[in-house]
Amino acid sequence: MAKGEKSGGAGSSFDLATTLGLVLGVVFIVLAIIVTFPKGDQKFEVTPGNLENFFDPSSIMIVLGGTVSALLVSYPLSFFGQIPKHIKVAFMPTKFDAKEYIQTIVEIAKPARVDGILSIQDKVDAIPDTFFRNSLHLVIDGIDAEKVKAMMESELDYMDERHAQARGFYAKGSSYAPAFGMIGTLVGLINLLKSLDNADAIAPAMSVALITTLYGSFLANLIFAPMSNKLKVRHDEEMLCKMIVCEGVQGIQAGDNPRFIEEKLIQMLPAKIAATMGEDGEGGGGKKKGKK
Repeated sequence: MAKGEKSGGAGSSFDLATTLGLVLGVVFIVLAIIVTFPKGDQKFEVTPGNLENFFDPSSIMIVLGGTVSALLVSYPLSFFGQIPKHIKVAFMPTKFDAKEYIQTIVEIAKPARVDGILSIQDKVDAIPDTFFRNSLHLVIDGIDAEKVKAMMESELDYMDERHAQARGFYAKGSSYAPAFGMIGTLVGLINLLKSLDNADAIAPAMSVALITTLYGSFLANLIFAPMSNKLKVRHDEEMLCKMIVCEGVQGIQAGDNPRFIEEKLIQMLPAKIAATMGEDGEGGGGKKKGKK
């Protein structure tokens, strides 16, 4: 089986950037809490006990509990069941390689043009991408070109809507978390003002007032907002490949020249990726220009 036929964009890969970003974010915050850096005559010190100052169950209940509760009000329970899937997408995403999709399309377009559309049945069955495979099966089954185009575009629209809802879930979380941090701050200040005559109660009240803001900012800026953006990046990668499939399948069904199909699809790629296809000698052409 040819290289293009083998891929189809399927396969998972470990995303080092997601893991590294999350770990570094936590590490830097922890170091800032426990490490005292030299200044003047001051010595370099590490005080792990400082972490205890930043743990407050009441603040966790207000921020985390409040954020989850608000999300439950905003979204169906089924969205929470999708969280493990979203985490997998962030850390172990399915690889969507636009160049390999183009190679696969060209490899299929050649026999389809020379020997007829029925000759590609075995090649199509070997494609791991369900959308790609099913779209070509519609062509093999002789479905009208306009209907095939409409069905592919409808599936992309549905996918776009599903992914937008998933991103919106985390975007909402990134706005709810700081809001509940502020609510915790108000709760702490109210308790503080009501306890001015009790010195022992002032410190705990002030702790809640400040730590809730920290928790809210942490959840929003290191968990929810990055997750929403990461899902957007994954969506863009998948959408590009599926748009390439749509154009490629239509070209195959129309009986277009494989070289013409390849050139047309490469125009959909970012310029740097398109240039590498020419440099690698893929498709037999020289350097090709993609979109900027």
